[in-house]
Amino acid sequence: MIKITVNGDDFGLNERNSAAIVEAFEKELITDTTMLANFTCFDHAVELAEQKGFTDKIGIHFNITEGAPLTEDIKRCPRFVTNGRFNKRYNRTAPLTKAEKAAIYKELSAQAEKIKNAGIPMNHADSHHHIHTAVFIAPISVKVCREYGIGKIRIHRNVGHIPFYKQIVKDSYNKWLVKQGFVTTKHFAYIMDIRDAELPDDTEIMVHPDYNKNGILIDRRGMRDGMPTGYELPDLKSERNAVLRGFNDL
Repeated sequence: MIKITVNGDDFGLNERNSAAIVEAFEKELITDTTMLANFTCFDHAVELAEQKGFTDKIGIHFNITEGAPLTEDIKRCPRFVTNGRFNKRYNRTAPLTKAEKAAIYKELSAQAEKIKNAGIPMNHADSHHHIHTAVFIAPISVKVCREYGIGKIRIHRNVGHIPFYKQIVKDSYNKWLVKQGFVTTKHFAYIMDIRDAELPDDTEIMVHPDYNKNGILIDRRGMRDGMPTGYELPDLKSERNAVLRGFNDL
């Protein structure tokens, strides 16, 4: 049987999203989640994790693209912050200045510190909009992970249709992570990548548990009229005859 890890991203984004992640855990649709430290629902999410007993299945969701920063220096970096909030405009291939590198390091460290101080051990790391895989941010996120004892990191997507030139970049990053001593899955995919295709063994599947306007638990793929849209969150264990394996078991 194939082994899969199913991570629910964005824990702490808002109360609706956090409730959906709790339900996904209860229905055994996900094995892990990753937490945003810089949203106002953070404390509520921590309380839910403690009440439901899954604090050991939470990683950090590094974020420099949405919400308000935790630190001051990055607010002086207009490439990332506008009017005191992350502006979602980061260019993944643009080099960083020395000041920007220092500011990002401080911000990611503050996010890790906040989660650690909440009693969450952070069993793995990934990021909002995959910023931890960006060429100039990757060394910073790896440094923070080492300093906070995080030994497992999400790799670059390597399942599904990927242009050849992008595959070279993704494979290089994935091999680099392993050389840095981090534990990873062999594959990483979105639900859309495996919907009508074979599911490789040792794969992390990324989902975004949420509720649509009818209250159905879905994998959020977008928003319409202020409410999430997407497909019903699948039970991959039964649909694909897979063994669910969390990051703690890697």
